Amino acid sequence: MPKRNADAVWKGDLKNGTGTVKLGSGAFEGMYSFGSRFEEEVGTNPEELIGAAHAGCFSMALSGNLSGAGYNPESIETQAEVQLKKEEAGFTITTITLNCTAQVSDIDEAEFKKHAEDAKKGCPVSRALTGVSINLNASLK
Repeated sequence: MPKRNADAVWKGDLKNGTGTVKLGSGAFEGMYSFGSRFEEEVGTNPEELIGAAHAGCFSMALSGNLSGAGYNPESIETQAEVQLKKEEAGFTITTITLNCTAQVSDIDEAEFKKHAEDAKKGCPVSRALTGVSINLNASLK
């Protein structure tokens, strides 16, 4: 399996500095700052990058689970909400909620939700984030 990488550069102090993050594939490069992370300024932040990785990983895992069970997933849309809170130990990602809707032929809601729960537990990003509470809202279109 290939190794994946990403780079980050930060210049300056915490509140006034700025940084860039770049995916090793070159598919994304973006600016981040204190304001884009802890306020509402323009730019990316580590939490939304984790959210994108988790949503993508979960969607692929769910597609694999459904296909493996003989279903044909036509589309899977997942949005990840990553909650960053200030706790006594410092800022902590406490919760990620995956909101998923999918279009899958010939499956009932209960069977779909079983496969979605299995994907939530089994995708590599979920397994990497075992210290975070992961919630799932999954439904068919």
